[in-house]
Amino acid sequence: MLPVDRSHLYDGRELALECIGEPVVIPGPVGPLEGLTACPERETRGVVAVILHPHPLYGGTLNNKVVHYLSRTCNRLGIPSLRFNFRGVGASAGSYDDGRGETEDCLAVIDWVQERRPGFGIWLAGFSFGAYVAYRAVDRHPKIERLLTVAPPVNLFDFGSLPPPACPWTLVQGARDELVPVATVESWANSLSRVPQQIILPADHFFHGQLNTLQEALLGALERDAQGEGGGMPCDGLGFS
Repeated sequence: MLPVDRSHLYDGRELALECIGEPVVIPGPVGPLEGLTACPERETRGVVAVILHPHPLYGGTLNNKVVHYLSRTCNRLGIPSLRFNFRGVGASAGSYDDGRGETEDCLAVIDWVQERRPGFGIWLAGFSFGAYVAYRAVDRHPKIERLLTVAPPVNLFDFGSLPPPACPWTLVQGARDELVPVATVESWANSLSRVPQQIILPADHFFHGQLNTLQEALLGALERDAQGEGGGMPCDGLGFS
């Protein structure tokens, strides 16, 4: 179990989160998965971001504040997003599976997106436990074009047996993270054969008071990759229904 107490729950209630998209139901490996889309005013690239939430046993859901900000960041880059609840969370069927089943959930969601947006690439993002699942999934789907991991719990889950991703990868870590020490994350990342782009922010694990800093740092790092050809297209619905 994670070294967290009641004060460290990913409760999703630290902000008043508005619903900025449309609810969707996605067929999953063990039953339906609950999702929520979010769309920019104009799409500027043929990409959809799939965003993964933190630990289900500690209150992690698609409404987590960091997940919410990752969605907003992608929208500001002209990229529609889909966040969903892993198995056993909210209205999603099933039960917690220590990252294994959650990886299968993630791949099923990506396949579902691909059916509705043929030819679109995927940016896969995850926070904490979601970063672990994203890291497990990244090389198992050919349409994943970029990986974004926020506070990857390298001291709590087995990242060492997994190869580094072949696609571009951005890693964000809080310098004051009380659950995942920044020195541990940096040492691990720098030991890999393919070292990620690293962003270190003055934040704890939950990014209390640093959500805007997180968003602006990601916008600066990712904006070049989000530039598409032409003037973009209006987004009047994700076409995921």
